[in-house]
Amino acid sequence: MNILLWHVHGSWTTAFVQGPHTYLVPVTPDRGPDGLGRARTFDWPATVREVTPQELASEPVDVVVLQRPHEWRLAEQWLGGRRPGRDLPAVYLEHNTPAGEVPRSRHPVADRDDVTLVHVTHFNRLFWDSGSTRAEVIEHGIVDPGHRYTGRLPRAAVVVNDPVRRGRFTGTDLLPALAEAAPLDVFGMRTDALAAHLGLSSDRCRTQELPQARLLGALAERRLYLHPVRWTSLGLSLLEAMHLGMPVVALATTEAVEAVPPGAGTLSTRPEELARAARHYLDEPEAAREDGTRARRAALGRYGLPRFLSDWERLLTEVRS
Repeated sequence: MNILLWHVHGSWTTAFVQGPHTYLVPVTPDRGPDGLGRARTFDWPATVREVTPQELASEPVDVVVLQRPHEWRLAEQWLGGRRPGRDLPAVYLEHNTPAGEVPRSRHPVADRDDVTLVHVTHFNRLFWDSGSTRAEVIEHGIVDPGHRYTGRLPRAAVVVNDPVRRGRFTGTDLLPALAEAAPLDVFGMRTDALAAHLGLSSDRCRTQELPQARLLGALAERRLYLHPVRWTSLGLSLLEAMHLGMPVVALATTEAVEAVPPGAGTLSTRPEELARAARHYLDEPEAAREDGTRARRAALGRYGLPRFLSDWERLLTEVRS
């Protein structure tokens, strides 16, 4: 198939484009949000083709994967008047938990009969009101980075973008107390002002933005992965850390309670319990390694790439027929 999708989430798309199709990714001269083109920090196969809006007008397309509400209008405009859901089969992929008046959260494609709504977690499907629209769940898949855990650095790794702006959503306010239990290495975009914002020393909270290829290696050197997120969809960095063989210390919120099984780390709604668990892993490296091995086993079983691609192949074939 020729599948049209915008480059919105690099990590998710990296798994999706490992399938057997041709993936058409819009590109614009400014490489803005509607035309990022191919990823520059992820390894995508040659089957991912950049196409300009002008080229899309005559490009054969079998399925459109929409991810943002305005892409309905954009797709029809760039596809020469062909309408997703009417003239072309369409899937709407929802990456996020609802925002606003939860749980009375109406999804933008609620009560439509021309599209299948796909959620990346069962938690998201539960909390979004999609009305009569057909809704399915295809859980995340991860390109296996290998069992690379060393845990040689007695520090906790956190991966988050915009922690100052997102604040309580990502548990930024919990970091000072957690940093007392384990020094933090926070990776992600726009993290440079975090330590000053929290009043933490540079030793208790170090920040860095790394490309994906270097990020995974850096994570694997840290003793544990810390996931203090209150309200967001299941972070792919959490699943990547588990694939690396890292033990997990996470708030028991959203889909994390499904992703992290007993023996793979500690889940709790009590920040003091997370701090206790972090100290335990710093003091007991062998326990951290054993729990990380179980985390990797669980992640491969539930979020492995073969299952993910198989689920998508089934759905794409169905909506195209």
